[in-house]
Amino acid sequence: GTAGNASVRCARGFLITPTGRDYDDCSAADMALVAMDGSWQGPFAPSSEWRFHRDIFAAHPEAGAVLHAHSSFATALACHRRTIPAFHYMIARFGGDDIRCAPYATFGTQALSEGALTALEGRNACLLANHGMLVFGRDLRHTLALAIEFETLCEQYWRACQLGEPAILSAAEMHEVIEKFRTYGRPQAALPEEAPPHHDQPGPA
Repeated sequence: GTAGNASVRCARGFLITPTGRDYDDCSAADMALVAMDGSWQGPFAPSSEWRFHRDIFAAHPEAGAVLHAHSSFATALACHRRTIPAFHYMIARFGGDDIRCAPYATFGTQALSEGALTALEGRNACLLANHGMLVFGRDLRHTLALAIEFETLCEQYWRACQLGEPAILSAAEMHEVIEKFRTYGRPQAALPEEAPPHHDQPGPA
């Protein structure tokens, strides 16, 4: 299909999937090179959503890649214009205690990009109302992993809501989880050596 788009930062701006091209037929040579001023080069025009890719790269120097998709569960929640609350601690993987939904705007417009940037403040993912999901990461592999995790959480939230409103974790708990995630998977300082056993009785004379 042609829905959704992806980009990766490069020295001259960013490479992005072309507009209207079936991704099964795309190759690396088909990508469009877009400069930060919006000019582009390539055999095909860039995705109509190039504006929010450019604006995310400009606003988030840590972003190495951006992915937008119309995945089923994220899009279903986006059609309800729902912010996803901290029903599960893995929400913290996206930077805060919720995942926001940007207001609706026509695809490909600067208004859509500006709404997305607001929803992404302090976050690396958001929903786009009546549209889909948007996520960025340090590189393509990381961004794809985040997108899969995001869609999984959207499905879990949708399923949990079938039984009523799920219990929501407190702001204090989510803050603790976010702090733990900052060092998750990194080498830890060595634990102090165990103190020698303490003997209350005096030794032999």
